[in-house]
Amino acid sequence: MLKDEQIVWAIRQMEDDIGPVGPSLDSRTPFQYLISVILSAQATDVSVNKVTPILFAKYPEPKDLMSAKVEDVEQIIKSVGLFHNKARNIIKTAGVVHTKLNDVVPETRKGIMELPGAGRKTANVVLSDVFNQPTFAVDTHVSAISKRLHFVDEKANPLQVEKKIVSVMPPEELHQAHHTMIEYGRKYSMKIDPAKETNQLIIKCDELNAENEKD
Repeated sequence: MLKDEQIVWAIRQMEDDIGPVGPSLDSRTPFQYLISVILSAQATDVSVNKVTPILFAKYPEPKDLMSAKVEDVEQIIKSVGLFHNKARNIIKTAGVVHTKLNDVVPETRKGIMELPGAGRKTANVVLSDVFNQPTFAVDTHVSAISKRLHFVDEKANPLQVEKKIVSVMPPEELHQAHHTMIEYGRKYSMKIDPAKETNQLIIKCDELNAENEKD
């Protein structure tokens, strides 16, 4: 595995490659952003951004969405993966936010994770993007990069990846690191045949890993 300082170096190399980058989900109110993140699970941000303008034009506030018919919401978001479950979850979440939280999105991981359809990744994204908290969300891109560049073991789960990155990066850099790694994963495949590898950062990380294993 790479040493802590090597992981920091690698992430900063990615930032130099990608350049400044931020959230790719359309920014709206905290509630609407929460709903967008829930919808983005196992779906692309592009697909979510295509349906949310329609969804929020019809149901802009929690009280509006909580009263929606599941079938009507499904019709709007049907191009997004798992739309049946997501329609039910976002309606339930809207109800909780309106009736129990006075239309205020929780600013704690525990509070967000108690909402229907919102797991740890959703909570971390919302806390970072909306509330500027030093959290780090792990999606498929982040996980693939972390394993391919030897940040963590191949068998590491998302929580282990999260804890590793959080333990080595300065808190104020976690937000940028998350979005950089996502864009890096979109730009480069993390499943390239090592024999045909052309990505210089991957080659360098492979070399560092080999040297570390000799120590």
